[in-house]
Amino acid sequence: MLNDASPEFLRNLAGLLPKGRLAPPEPRYLEERRGRWQGQGAAVVLPRNVQEVSCILAACHQARVGVVPYAGGTGLVGGQVMPEGPIPLVLSVEAMAQIRAVYPSENVMVAEAGVILTDVQAAAQGVERLFPLSLASEGSARIGGLLGTNAGGVNVLRYGNARDLVLGIEAVLADGTIINGLKRLRKDNTGYDLRHLLIGSEGTLGVITAAALRLYPRPAQEGTALLALPSLGAALELLGLAQDLAPGLISAFELMHRQGIDFLQEAGFAPRCPLSPIPEWLVLIELGLPPDVSAQAALEAIFAKGAALGLVSDGVVATSQSQRAALWVIRETIPEANRKIGALASHDISLPLSEIAGFLPRAAAAIARIGPFRINAFGHLGDGNLHYNVFPPQGASWAEVAEFAPAVTKAVHDLVDELGGSVSAEHGLGRHKMPDLERYGDPGKLAAMRAIKAALDPNGILNPGAVLRTTT
Repeated sequence: MLNDASPEFLRNLAGLLPKGRLAPPEPRYLEERRGRWQGQGAAVVLPRNVQEVSCILAACHQARVGVVPYAGGTGLVGGQVMPEGPIPLVLSVEAMAQIRAVYPSENVMVAEAGVILTDVQAAAQGVERLFPLSLASEGSARIGGLLGTNAGGVNVLRYGNARDLVLGIEAVLADGTIINGLKRLRKDNTGYDLRHLLIGSEGTLGVITAAALRLYPRPAQEGTALLALPSLGAALELLGLAQDLAPGLISAFELMHRQGIDFLQEAGFAPRCPLSPIPEWLVLIELGLPPDVSAQAALEAIFAKGAALGLVSDGVVATSQSQRAALWVIRETIPEANRKIGALASHDISLPLSEIAGFLPRAAAAIARIGPFRINAFGHLGDGNLHYNVFPPQGASWAEVAEFAPAVTKAVHDLVDELGGSVSAEHGLGRHKMPDLERYGDPGKLAAMRAIKAALDPNGILNPGAVLRTTT
């Protein structure tokens, strides 16, 4: 049973830390970015090094006080707020924002958990290297949260998820034990891999304080094209064709539907699709190439062969950096338009690639049986991750149809599970999808997860209620 972070506890904790580490929680620490939950917290603590994190967690472990880890606050599943239960302490890693070292010859950077993703990208660029993790919230998302959720983004097809970009981590367990795991090694078979256990655990098994990150040589040139497709099946065939023609060189393969383009205009955003008429399906493809291969020639070859096979009906190949940026703005603004219009239900799902073409019409039919809703399916087709969002009919408000949201989500998730997919592809589980894990998760896996949680956090202080249900 957890206890509130009482005034007496906070006074004792303040006495263990340097002055100024504890403060009343500003509203941003207790708000979920989409307004679904209002969190609670007796105070926010801002440690500046791993030793201070160790001191904080040891005190909370001893007093049985819950701790909600907080990084950039950009999560979409409620993992950064605790709306109910004994009042916790919010532990922010924002003050741990140093890039400790960069090793260009090793393609490694050591960064603390509070470093913003764009700062990591810029530091890598400063030594002619690439840190390829890229997503919409990169201007505010921090390394600790990105690793805690095993973030994805647009470059997973080529470089993998966040966990694939980490060689080692420094972290603190619930009782204050420090894991000094920042070795910059590609090979290290010395027992259990705690790095991968903590990455993706959403702060429920430990608090990540720093990481040794993998860097890559920067592509000598990049090429971007927006292609019109006659069908979703054509998109999947085109992906295979592009991988054959440019093996290992495709950085992103992003799928968009005409509904998403329509939403840009409906929501009043500036990006305009350069293709007319707007096709049913579009793909944004990006290549990262060595100096001796022409990006434009490679994309034109993909277009030409795709057109010859009936996979591509129209397209635009960017011939300048400004054109390339303009094409990406279309893709990157779709989530903003979705938020402005207001989804009835949003789903972050993944499927085996061969199941995607069958999933979409079946899901649309299931939703049509519930009501006349609008669907915007888009996302990272190259790695099987779709953002499948369902919206009220045009002219209707969210409140008018909110009662149908659970049925819509159940219909989508039931079909995803039937087809061997996942109901959480890249956003994590947090508190929002914790019941989904119980519904769709493998019983053996769930039992193992609960055993690991009990072993590493016996008092249940770390992010209570996230990922796994709190037990009393």
